[in-house]
Amino acid sequence: MFTSGFLAMNKPAVDRDGHLRDLNQWTPEVASRLAADAGVNLSDEHWAVINVVRDFYQRTQVSPAMRPLVKMVRKQVGVETGNSVRLHELFPESPARVIARIAGLPRPKNCL
Repeated sequence: MFTSGFLAMNKPAVDRDGHLRDLNQWTPEVASRLAADAGVNLSDEHWAVINVVRDFYQRTQVSPAMRPLVKMVRKQVGVETGNSVRLHELFPESPARVIARIAGLPRPKNCL
Protein backbone atom coordinates (compact mmCIF):
# COMPACT_ATOMS: atom_id res chain seq x y z
CA MET A 1 0.00 0.00 0.00
CA PHE A 2 2.77 2.48 0.88
CA THR A 3 5.77 3.05 -1.30
CA SER A 4 8.21 3.84 1.47
CA GLY A 5 8.73 3.32 5.17
CA PHE A 6 8.60 7.10 5.65
CA LEU A 7 5.07 7.33 4.28
CA ALA A 8 3.92 4.32 6.25
CA MET A 9 5.31 5.82 9.44
CA ASN A 10 3.65 9.19 8.94
CA LYS A 11 0.33 7.99 7.57
CA PRO A 12 -1.26 5.02 9.32
CA ALA A 13 -3.37 2.52 7.43
CA VAL A 14 -6.82 3.70 6.39
CA ASP A 15 -9.87 1.84 5.11
CA ARG A 16 -11.33 2.31 1.62
CA ASP A 17 -13.21 5.43 2.82
CA GLY A 18 -10.06 7.02 4.25
CA HIS A 19 -10.83 6.42 7.94
CA LEU A 20 -8.09 5.15 10.23
CA ARG A 21 -8.11 1.38 10.67
CA ASP A 22 -6.71 1.84 14.21
CA LEU A 23 -8.27 4.88 15.89
CA ASN A 24 -5.49 4.86 18.50
CA GLN A 25 -2.99 5.94 15.85
CA TRP A 26 -4.55 9.40 15.61
CA THR A 27 -2.33 12.36 16.42
CA PRO A 28 -2.54 16.01 15.35
CA GLU A 29 0.18 15.25 12.80
CA VAL A 30 -1.84 12.36 11.39
CA ALA A 31 -4.87 14.68 11.27
CA SER A 32 -2.86 17.17 9.23
CA ARG A 33 -1.90 14.44 6.74
CA LEU A 34 -5.50 13.20 6.49
CA ALA A 35 -6.69 16.79 6.04
CA ALA A 36 -4.16 17.38 3.26
CA ASP A 37 -5.43 14.21 1.54
CA ALA A 38 -8.94 15.71 1.73
CA GLY A 39 -7.75 19.08 0.38
CA VAL A 40 -8.28 20.83 3.72
CA ASN A 41 -5.71 23.23 5.18
CA LEU A 42 -6.34 23.16 8.92
CA SER A 43 -6.90 26.48 10.71
CA ASP A 44 -7.80 27.21 14.33
CA GLU A 45 -11.46 27.10 13.30
CA HIS A 46 -11.02 23.61 11.84
CA TRP A 47 -9.28 22.43 15.02
CA ALA A 48 -12.09 23.80 17.19
CA VAL A 49 -14.59 21.66 15.26
CA ILE A 50 -12.31 18.60 15.31
CA ASN A 51 -11.87 18.92 19.07
CA VAL A 52 -15.63 19.14 19.64
CA VAL A 53 -16.20 16.00 17.57
CA ARG A 54 -13.36 14.05 19.22
CA ASP A 55 -14.67 14.98 22.67
CA PHE A 56 -18.18 13.87 21.71
CA TYR A 57 -16.83 10.56 20.38
CA GLN A 58 -14.81 9.92 23.55
CA ARG A 59 -17.99 10.35 25.63
CA THR A 60 -20.43 8.45 23.38
CA GLN A 61 -18.41 6.23 20.99
CA VAL A 62 -20.51 7.76 18.17
CA SER A 63 -19.36 9.88 15.23
CA PRO A 64 -22.04 12.56 14.84
CA ALA A 65 -24.08 12.91 11.66
CA MET A 66 -24.64 16.37 10.20
CA ARG A 67 -27.63 17.58 12.22
CA PRO A 68 -26.23 16.84 15.67
CA LEU A 69 -22.83 18.04 14.48
CA VAL A 70 -24.20 21.48 13.59
CA LYS A 71 -25.95 21.76 16.96
CA MET A 72 -22.83 20.73 18.89
CA VAL A 73 -20.55 23.09 17.02
CA ARG A 74 -23.04 25.97 17.36
CA LYS A 75 -23.23 25.41 21.12
CA GLN A 76 -19.51 24.89 21.77
CA VAL A 77 -17.76 26.94 19.08
CA GLY A 78 -20.35 29.58 18.14
CA VAL A 79 -23.00 30.45 15.59
CA GLU A 80 -20.49 31.68 13.01
CA THR A 81 -19.02 28.18 12.69
CA GLY A 82 -22.03 26.17 13.87
CA ASN A 83 -24.10 26.22 10.71
CA SER A 84 -24.20 23.86 7.76
CA VAL A 85 -23.03 26.44 5.21
CA ARG A 86 -19.87 27.26 7.17
CA LEU A 87 -19.13 23.61 7.90
CA HIS A 88 -19.41 22.88 4.15
CA GLU A 89 -16.92 25.69 3.49
CA LEU A 90 -14.49 24.32 6.07
CA PHE A 91 -14.94 20.63 5.23
CA PRO A 92 -16.10 20.31 1.59
CA GLU A 93 -18.17 17.42 0.27
CA SER A 94 -19.80 15.86 3.33
CA PRO A 95 -18.70 17.74 6.47
CA ALA A 96 -19.67 15.04 8.97
CA ARG A 97 -17.71 12.41 7.03
CA VAL A 98 -14.69 14.61 6.32
CA ILE A 99 -14.50 15.79 9.95
CA ALA A 100 -14.75 12.21 11.22
CA ARG A 101 -11.99 11.14 8.80
CA ILE A 102 -9.63 13.96 9.85
CA ALA A 103 -10.51 13.50 13.54
CA GLY A 104 -9.51 9.84 13.31
CA LEU A 105 -13.01 8.54 13.96
CA PRO A 106 -15.26 5.99 12.25
CA ARG A 107 -17.65 7.03 9.52
CA PRO A 108 -20.90 8.45 10.94
CA LYS A 109 -23.64 5.83 10.70
CA ASN A 110 -26.27 8.09 9.11
CA CYS A 111 -24.04 9.57 6.40
CA LEU A 112 -24.19 8.37 2.81
